[in-house]
Amino acid sequence: MTKPQPVILGELPSLSKLYVNAAATAARRRVLGASTDQHHLPSVSHEVRNVRADVGNLTAYQHLVGETASDTLPAGYVHALAFPVSLSVMNRDDFPLPLLGMIHLKNHVEQRVPIAFSEALDVRSRAENLAGHKAGTQVDVVAEVHSGTTGELMWRGVSTYLAKGVFLPGIDKAGTTNGASASADFSPPNPTALWQLGLDTGRSYAAVSGDFNPIHLSVLSAKALGLRGSIAHGMYLASRALADVGAVKADSFTWDVAFEAPVFLPARVAVDISTVQSGSGSWERSEYVAWNARSGRRHFTGAVAALG
Repeated sequence: MTKPQPVILGELPSLSKLYVNAAATAARRRVLGASTDQHHLPSVSHEVRNVRADVGNLTAYQHLVGETASDTLPAGYVHALAFPVSLSVMNRDDFPLPLLGMIHLKNHVEQRVPIAFSEALDVRSRAENLAGHKAGTQVDVVAEVHSGTTGELMWRGVSTYLAKGVFLPGIDKAGTTNGASASADFSPPNPTALWQLGLDTGRSYAAVSGDFNPIHLSVLSAKALGLRGSIAHGMYLASRALADVGAVKADSFTWDVAFEAPVFLPARVAVDISTVQSGSGSWERSEYVAWNARSGRRHFTGAVAALG
């Protein structure tokens, strides 16, 4: 694999401007009937240096997802901090998939060391692994957060997205169905928590994360993009599950989530979290599953495990 050429950005991109640009691009393609003939990912990485968390924003995030107040950045907050850089890669003219309407399939995060809120961070992101999926084309977007002082890799996240209905030339259409058959056999356990999510959940998370994707903000804006209503952010749901795992987890861990069905707002989401201990009795792994409390349909599954 060719090493991506670094593109240094002067500051964190504005997510709202990126979404506006993506909407304008989509509208232009509809009007002109133009579509990209690109089927290669841009061989670049975007980077923003000396990024610092805002303490007020961090406190609001912790309160929203249920994290304990701390000077250490939650892994989900680091994702939100890096997300504008990732989105700027997906918003490039040479990125072959349409940004708007992209479906979040799964995430894998490595929290390698605790990150203090005062730490200066260098954030890098790139896209890789363009691949066929039964429903379209998927791609991995990799974000890495390094210490701005030592260069140490502190956090790494891989987000997998699906461009539904988009089949690129030269990309095999065969691919994963993201666990749909396993979901059909799901039998809900006794929940350990029940989340009551209001219609404003998407707007509340957007306010702390900056992710103002229209599919999360209102019924009208979601319907404009083909959905029957607004849906909760996937990373809000995953971050809330991570918060529910609690302080039992180690300082260094992996965090996985696989999304199966969107959570349309408002919603009642049932959650079950189970913990596995090692032979010595120390924490080793926590697994979680969330489902619609009324229908029993599974929304997502995941795990948090000690990074060995």
